[in-house]
Amino acid sequence: MVFVDSHPSYTGTILRVRGPLELKCRLDSTEVSQIQKVISGTFETLRSQVKSESCVLTVCDSPVVIWPNKGVKATPDEITPDTLCEEIHQWIQTDEQESFGKKSGKKKSKKGSAVSVINLRLMMEVSRPGPLPAPILSKTVQKSHFLSTTLPMDCVVRNHLSVLINLSLTHHHTHYSSRLVEALAHQLCEMEKVTLQHMKGTSLLVPEPFHFLLPEPAGLVTVVYPAGVPDSQLETQRKELHQQFELPDDRPYFRRANAYHFPNEPYRDGYLRNPHLVLTHPTLDDGKVYLVQGIYSYHHYMQDRMDDNGWGCAYRSLQTICSWFQQQGYVERPVPTHREIQQALVDVGDKQPSFVGSRQWIGSIEVQAVLNQLLGVTSKIMFVSQGSELASKGRELANHFLTEGTPVMIGGGVLTTGQIRYLILDPHYTGAEDLQVITDKGWCGWKGPDFWDQTAYYNLCLPQRPKMT
Repeated sequence: MVFVDSHPSYTGTILRVRGPLELKCRLDSTEVSQIQKVISGTFETLRSQVKSESCVLTVCDSPVVIWPNKGVKATPDEITPDTLCEEIHQWIQTDEQESFGKKSGKKKSKKGSAVSVINLRLMMEVSRPGPLPAPILSKTVQKSHFLSTTLPMDCVVRNHLSVLINLSLTHHHTHYSSRLVEALAHQLCEMEKVTLQHMKGTSLLVPEPFHFLLPEPAGLVTVVYPAGVPDSQLETQRKELHQQFELPDDRPYFRRANAYHFPNEPYRDGYLRNPHLVLTHPTLDDGKVYLVQGIYSYHHYMQDRMDDNGWGCAYRSLQTICSWFQQQGYVERPVPTHREIQQALVDVGDKQPSFVGSRQWIGSIEVQAVLNQLLGVTSKIMFVSQGSELASKGRELANHFLTEGTPVMIGGGVLTTGQIRYLILDPHYTGAEDLQVITDKGWCGWKGPDFWDQTAYYNLCLPQRPKMT
């Protein structure tokens, strides 16, 4: 099977810890070296905090609290050094559950999810045992500059279901809570580098962590970027990362749009992503599966408060393709609307101005023109005189998915013969974003020979990947 996807292909658990850390420091000098020294000292203090006994990790939506730097200390008492990561899920409250507490049976993951996530919150204890010292008030008159910002800590540790969470440090294991503390300290080092590198005078840019899922064996990697600096100005850093992880320099891996989307987080725009992932692959003797690489959004009739039922199928297919280029980091512009698509065709001289705002169909040739006009993406067109000939194009299409990996738009008549099956994402669907309906009813599914008009012609638009880092 040949399948490259931006979702993890392993089964296991990701421990993810997030939380704010306050960066506060007073600058008594405007000298660059002195400012850098003070900021570095402040980051060192923060690293000491996450390694101190005051550091607390709480499992979100649960009563579980872990003190990673206090040896064997966690609540509830049932959680021991031998507690499995997957058992932590039993303490997590889901939307369907009304109260906290240990659950009988293991939590089932959602359909199509190959990885589970345990979210933890980074906190600091502020209370101290014993009597408090008497307060002391002092007054100093001095002109200085005060810097204050919130660091958005976001660290991940990946493990497999068979591995113990090991909350304590024993002579046999390195516990995962300790690994999270190490990850937090390392991230503070990376944030310090980014902060000092992009400081202008006494103003600083907030360092932001992003997670990227790379081909194995690298796996999930975290990179810190300065907020407000566009991807176009971070090319040097990305090239260094490509060299570090021995990645090809003709595909983007570290643009912000490529950041890993955790399976337990909904997409804010409401579109479904990669509905084909929940499908069972067809069983063919010695068959191989060639699929789209990466992530796309499913666009179809009647979305976006737009009634295009009966005429907008190619527009929706084009939007799905545009979403792929956007979410793979090749372009930053949003998915175009029907009107923007029509205007692009007018701008290139393919249509008259009256075409904008109309309900006229478009096909594969127009899709090719719009991709080039709006995204700067070139495409190949595969001409098939009748559906019965599509079987002979299987090897060519397989090579496309293997090398380019982009969604293919099929226009023309109303694909498959013999031992070939085609995975089709149908834009004619008019319902809600219901993954089960879409897959059960075949709007996204593998199609056999009877699906295609054997006498109708087809034009297939095969978008090509740009060469870029």
